[in-house]
Amino acid sequence: MSPEPVPPPPPPPRPGCDCGEPLARRLERADEAFRAGEYGAAAELLRSALAGPAGPAGPAQPERGLCLRLGDALARAGRLPEALGAFRGAARLGALRPEELGELAGGLARALGRGERRLPAGRPGGAPGEARGEARALLGCPRCRRLLHKPVTLPCGLTVCKRCVEPGPARPQARRVNVVLSGLLEKCFPAECRVRRLAGQARSLQRQQQPDAALLRCDQALELAPRDNSLLLLRAELYLTLKNYEQALQDANAVCQNEPLLTKGHHVKAQALSALGRSKEVLKEFLYCLALNPECNSVKKEVQKVMCEVFFPASENVHQNLTSSIQSRILNSRLKAQCASHVNTEPLEEGDSAGSSKNPSEKSDVFRNTSSSVLYFILGLHFEEDKEMLESILPVAPSTGLKRQFPNDLEDVHELNGPGKIPKKEVDSSPQRNMTSNTGESPELSIDVTDFECALCMRLLFEPVTTPCGHTFCLKCLERCLDHAPHCPLCKEKLSELLASRNFNITILAEELIFRYLSDELSDRKRIYDEEMTELSNLTRDVPIFVCAMAFPTVPCPLHVFEPRYRLMIRRCMETGTKRFGMCLSAEHAGISEYGCMLEIKDVRTFPDGSSVVDAIGISRFRVLSHRHRDGYNTADIEYLEDEKVEGPAYEELTSLHDSVYQQSVSWFTSLQDHMKEQILSHFGLMPDRESEPQSNPSGPAWSWWILAVLPLERKAQLAILGMISLKERLLAIRRILVIITRKMNSRQELVNSRERNN
Repeated sequence: MSPEPVPPPPPPPRPGCDCGEPLARRLERADEAFRAGEYGAAAELLRSALAGPAGPAGPAQPERGLCLRLGDALARAGRLPEALGAFRGAARLGALRPEELGELAGGLARALGRGERRLPAGRPGGAPGEARGEARALLGCPRCRRLLHKPVTLPCGLTVCKRCVEPGPARPQARRVNVVLSGLLEKCFPAECRVRRLAGQARSLQRQQQPDAALLRCDQALELAPRDNSLLLLRAELYLTLKNYEQALQDANAVCQNEPLLTKGHHVKAQALSALGRSKEVLKEFLYCLALNPECNSVKKEVQKVMCEVFFPASENVHQNLTSSIQSRILNSRLKAQCASHVNTEPLEEGDSAGSSKNPSEKSDVFRNTSSSVLYFILGLHFEEDKEMLESILPVAPSTGLKRQFPNDLEDVHELNGPGKIPKKEVDSSPQRNMTSNTGESPELSIDVTDFECALCMRLLFEPVTTPCGHTFCLKCLERCLDHAPHCPLCKEKLSELLASRNFNITILAEELIFRYLSDELSDRKRIYDEEMTELSNLTRDVPIFVCAMAFPTVPCPLHVFEPRYRLMIRRCMETGTKRFGMCLSAEHAGISEYGCMLEIKDVRTFPDGSSVVDAIGISRFRVLSHRHRDGYNTADIEYLEDEKVEGPAYEELTSLHDSVYQQSVSWFTSLQDHMKEQILSHFGLMPDRESEPQSNPSGPAWSWWILAVLPLERKAQLAILGMISLKERLLAIRRILVIITRKMNSRQELVNSRERNN
């Protein structure tokens, strides 16, 4: 292929391009035009500056830097044969360095299609030919776009090939192969899995610098999948290592034919051609690489290096100081005519004498003078030869034209359906695989419930979670196991880090496969789960009971939960959304006390070892009707208790009693020593204010429960008061208790004072 054809020089004249203009001004205008993207105008200004006024003895010595700038401008403008001539002129003034050819390399790469947006931009995407059907699409790696090989499930729930796992600084625990998904792949794609294993062994042997053994494994894999481009490319690399360049070229060429937009295929082919000494073909392949990946600096350097060898060989890449008045006069007339063409308004015709020298003897005479030879190139007098040189490297043919290989409009895409057309693909950094037709595997998966069975509950996986050791369980099953010990239930590997992070993300691929292929079974499984959640959400039947301490309505009740059964109970309360459980005392014969308090969870703070601190507060009282066990913890059928409301004289008496007992309680709390008050306040908070309406809360005034919580009472007495449904009786009980406690405090204080007097 070659760049798009450009008209032969000299180019059309530009108004204002005056040879009489000061050189500095012309160069300044050229820089401004280049920065503005007007590369053609910049090139004409630079060319006129280089030509300059030609005297009787010939043109002035051109400046090498201006030649390079002219070449860059022409390359940017897409006038590649002229750009090549400008760089040839610079080579006459001093040996070219590869880094000086960056713009020319970019121009040639853009001519292959990127400059016309014929190549997709950005990082290469997926390989649409990889997944032949829904099954392969599901089991494809989202990173390499091929069938999963040694699938590893990441902490985020995404599953990729093991070799596609990106190494990062924070990888405290390596992830192992997902056992469930690996078994499914072996079951559904046995031949391809064998190919992937052989390919993996070949790559491992290649890293161990055992190319012969690696080549043997690669050949075995290619027997099963002879059209696998990744294997062909691997074998080409191995042949390069073994210096079998012809075989390497054969395999790399096959890959390039199958996937013409694969950068690595062209790179390996270029390496094989370079070893065979075929420089022009090497340049062509490296230009393909640069066109496909313009941001790759290493490829750009290779292109520039090879361009020096092909376009500017050592014999030409030097200047000669031979001068001759005869040769100078021969070129002088040409240069005057060429310079005049920049001033006149009519361009020279293609057949004019300034177009190209047809007399070989004249050309050889010109090259004996450095200045004359440089101007010969920069003025485009070598255009036809340079154009032929480019076409010899990038030939143009109707069936292999750029627009056919890199379509960029709808018309080209529709034409690709015809014979001999190359389909449009996205650029891929890794070769695609085409093995379905070779292995005879069905594109549909044969999945049953046993493929996704939880090893703990022996049912279909529901909300599947994969551990770092590669085993997959239902989320709820795994959490229950970790309540007892931070180890994998199957292999006993430590899962302390997983428990500490609580990073239980669903395995996306397993969930998707179950949803698509086991939808009926999943519906049944979800129905069972919903029934369990509904049952656990009932706040009157089978209510979870925490048997621990005394709790009262409106009073905070912080708990440290560490037993596995209560971890499960608290987690279920959160999952159902009720966030409620009952608190009862233990009873010697009955198991749990007759009365209890319903608590509501406000916050749960989990520690790395799985234990937690639960901030809860009492909201209501209940009486236990019956109780039983569920998964290790107590449950009970309950009925809620509310205070009996009174009216008339009884209400007035209740209000008076309420105010009196409240003042008595405040006096008692105030009489306590400072350190005792600080302890009470840090645990129970401030004493609630007196309520204007004593019967506004079904459980009674909040301050009454606060005072009962802080009073030094036996649990039996607290439990008896908790079960009272008469506010009057509860207030009278509090008054009696305060009287007794105050009397004891006074007698104790009198005894202390008496001892002090005696001393």
